[in-house]
Amino acid sequence: NRMPDFEVYRTAGARAAAGQPLYRASDEHYQFKYFPASAFVFTPFAALPVSTAKPLWFALCVGLLVVLLALSVQQLPSRTVPASIIAIGTIVTLGKFYAHELELGQANLLFGVAAMAGVAQLHKGRGIGAGATFGSAALIKPYALLFLPYLVATKQFRAAAACAAVLAVVLAAPAIAYGLHGNLDLLVAWWNTVTSSTLPNLTNQDNVSIAAMYAKWLGPGSIAEWLAIATSVALLGTCAAVVLMRRRAAAPEYLEVALLLTAITLLSPQGWDYVLLLSTPAVVLLINTLPRLNRLLQSATIACLALIGLTIYDVMGRAAYARFMALSIITVVYGFVIALL
Repeated sequence: NRMPDFEVYRTAGARAAAGQPLYRASDEHYQFKYFPASAFVFTPFAALPVSTAKPLWFALCVGLLVVLLALSVQQLPSRTVPASIIAIGTIVTLGKFYAHELELGQANLLFGVAAMAGVAQLHKGRGIGAGATFGSAALIKPYALLFLPYLVATKQFRAAAACAAVLAVVLAAPAIAYGLHGNLDLLVAWWNTVTSSTLPNLTNQDNVSIAAMYAKWLGPGSIAEWLAIATSVALLGTCAAVVLMRRRAAAPEYLEVALLLTAITLLSPQGWDYVLLLSTPAVVLLINTLPRLNRLLQSATIACLALIGLTIYDVMGRAAYARFMALSIITVVYGFVIALL
């Protein structure tokens, strides 16, 4: 009955079909913030009655959740814990994010499935297919741009070339409907929308990004901004360090992409809490690795997963939950998750 973000997608799809401007300040909190090509993905849903489109998208997202969990378990390089235990543990840990995603009608599950499908292609040695799959994820979320430097850094150049080609198509394709100058105007409007709406959202309770964490602690300003930049650089450095150590593993792609998907929400200044569902592969990996860890690391892992999964207002109470989110404790917890990964 809600699914307000899906309504944003449908509205953008209808505007794209009519060749109208996609990015409007009058939409206020519910502005479309994705690449212009993303609107055309939802044009078919805009053509359907809302009473049909909503159940269809909801059912599709539930199916995508199953696929994301299945892919995350299947692609584990070496499974030591039964799949059923991993799935249950992951749902308990991330269930609140899955529920919020479905309630909003968001598209992060589709993005996560595309990312893990890319990992599956890498594991099969299909570089071009992997790159094209990673690139196509940009049709859902701009986060997919991060996959290109990752593929270059790991020297998977055929995959990187395919990814770059698909990204170029995603950015250029709306010119067919809007014309070259119209498409450029849309891209500029997209950038202006994303940047202009960032600052007002930093102190939102549900923003779990690094930038939001410092803004909540110190108030918006130059000090918080520079600390956010420094921490984000350190996080990217951590991802780079893992890539540099990839020779130690037979199939390092799973860990690398799981780490990148987890970092995405923290790096994006508009990283809403439910986007942390993209850490599904990371949680699957941690649960699977528990038997191999010493007791100290086992305790730390279980504590982190419990803090993520059990901190819901139905358990804590609304006041305590609001305080928990206002202090960005979930962001700190995910800092430990990154360290454990």
